[in-house]
Amino acid sequence: MEAIKAVSEINGAELVRRARAGDGTAWEDIVTAFSRRIFNLAYRFTSSPDAAEDLTQEVFIRVYRSLDQYDPKQGDLANWLMRLARNLIIDDYRHRARNPQNSMADAVDDHTYHLRAVGNSAHKEMERKELANQVQQGIDKLPEDLRTCVILRDIEELTYQEIVDLLQIPEGTVKSRINRGRIELAKILRRMRVVTI
Repeated sequence: MEAIKAVSEINGAELVRRARAGDGTAWEDIVTAFSRRIFNLAYRFTSSPDAAEDLTQEVFIRVYRSLDQYDPKQGDLANWLMRLARNLIIDDYRHRARNPQNSMADAVDDHTYHLRAVGNSAHKEMERKELANQVQQGIDKLPEDLRTCVILRDIEELTYQEIVDLLQIPEGTVKSRINRGRIELAKILRRMRVVTI
């Protein structure tokens, strides 16, 4: 396990070094490795493939401009890059919450970043897409503070401490918002008849 971590740190540092030196292939490898994860996170906050794609591009522009700030001694490339992505996406989310727009979310099903399930029948794939869409609709109905904490904990799988550091709120508040958000999401999904429990 430690050897795998060391190799990924070396590979991340090497990719960054090569990208900073102008190696387009290294930069493409970085983008390819992280674009789906960043897009999926952005989509969870925006509910719009177009907005998520724009945010994904903004994240990579910010990352490219910040490559000289990456220090492999402070953590691996994935952690550094995703921290930048989360900060930008949450800032955008807060800005949109303060300045709401009247745009409807498009379906994410046909987006190029969307991962297709391998080996599923067409019927099962349609059911999975419908369920994912319904859950996203439920997440969209959560209040902003609860939604942010639920996405960061349950979808991005951040630790409580990482959420505390990111949002700069007390740990008790984070735990309370996650708990309330999960309860509220369950109620919403029951009302939508997505779950029957």
